[in-house]
Amino acid sequence: MERLPTRVQKWVIRGLRTLRDDLWTTRADPLPASVWLRWLPHGLVWLVAFGTTVADLDQMIDRYQLGVLYGTVCALLEGAAVVLALWRPVPAWWLSLVVTVVAALGARGEMLADLHFDARQWPLGSPRPEPVPDLPGWPWGPPGLVAHCLVLLLLALRVPTRAAVGALTLTALATYLVQGVLGGVSYTPTGPLALTLFTVVVLVGTALRGRRVARTQLVEQTGITAEERARRTLLEERNRIARELHDVVAHHMSVISIQAQVAPHLVENPSEELKENLAGIRQNALEALTELRRVLGVLRSENPEDPYGLGAAGTGSAPDTPQPTLDRLDALLANTRAAGLDVTATVDGEPPAYSPGVQLSAYRIVQEALSNALRHAPGSHVRVQVAHETRGLSLEVTNSRPSGPVRPSPGAGHGLLGMRERAAMLGGHVVAHPTLHGGFSVVAFLPRDGVALPERDPGTPEDLELVFPDDPSPTGEERR
Repeated sequence: MERLPTRVQKWVIRGLRTLRDDLWTTRADPLPASVWLRWLPHGLVWLVAFGTTVADLDQMIDRYQLGVLYGTVCALLEGAAVVLALWRPVPAWWLSLVVTVVAALGARGEMLADLHFDARQWPLGSPRPEPVPDLPGWPWGPPGLVAHCLVLLLLALRVPTRAAVGALTLTALATYLVQGVLGGVSYTPTGPLALTLFTVVVLVGTALRGRRVARTQLVEQTGITAEERARRTLLEERNRIARELHDVVAHHMSVISIQAQVAPHLVENPSEELKENLAGIRQNALEALTELRRVLGVLRSENPEDPYGLGAAGTGSAPDTPQPTLDRLDALLANTRAAGLDVTATVDGEPPAYSPGVQLSAYRIVQEALSNALRHAPGSHVRVQVAHETRGLSLEVTNSRPSGPVRPSPGAGHGLLGMRERAAMLGGHVVAHPTLHGGFSVVAFLPRDGVALPERDPGTPEDLELVFPDDPSPTGEERR
């Protein structure tokens, strides 16, 4: 190696590394969904059926001496039972058992005929001769034994355990009646071996079927659990939004009550009808406030938690504090910087008079996006853009790739769902996607009056430009 030129050495080393990578780290592609692969088990069963039929021809005609017609019919029916078990396992089991019993009885008749023909060798009253080991197996011949084992296996895989045990019991009973009760001469007993193999086959088939059923039930239960979890998550987010909107409604109802109480003092000599109407308005407002407090007591969580001190929606902030608006974005950004993120913010345009619901939802969307950046992208750079447009409010929160290891998140994973629910409630929408440099971006649009615009898609302004910040850490891990 040292005598080779430097360029050749580099080529050899590069080739060895490439070969090592190809043979050590390369993963093979999955097999295609071929029709031949799906029908492979069926083909094997047909092959076994053909083999047992050919072997049964020799067993029935030569060993059992049933004759060409009789033996051929029994052999063909035995092979047909194996094939039929693929689609109708119960009739196939009946067919296999009946054919075996009929063939065994026919072979027994031939045995007794040979015994009567040679009756001079065994006088009346003499004991029955013992079976000779090299004589044909009876009542289960080797081909029939294999065929019935396969039929019982396919039966146990397709029917409940009780039915499989019943089939095994009837098979054992038929074997006992033919061999133990009727009996025969000049044969090798195969009943005990057959019953042992049948029991093992039924146990294996039942276990495999139970495993398949358990797996199917587990998959179904997992799907149901996922649906229930998604439904529960959606309800939790809607309850959280309802808790926050309660404060907005309560504020307006309080203003109505105060105005209705002060209005009579602003008019000289107010009429009694005016006083009664204003008193009724104030009373209705107070009753509405009382009912809202009861609803809030049901919806409000008892133990709010905020792991990052940002006062996330439904967590952290005290239940009696007023709901935040866009005026508190600076405080939110300051808390985020104190938590360890590099945050820059830009505001375009003059803010119009947004409704309280729009301001609350905008604040919560930015807050949740910053919380996600803290959880999933520690040490990243975050850019917050707020654009006040004619049609509504555009928000964009984009973070770069994390510069440090991402720890397990203590959150519940409902942030994006909550953002979408808030935007959909106001007729807007939220788009969240990873950036080209390994970061993450959240873009939202909220209509100005909280009502969906009937014209074109309000969520993608023409002048909105997505900015993907450069990656400050070339070796950082991906965020999601």
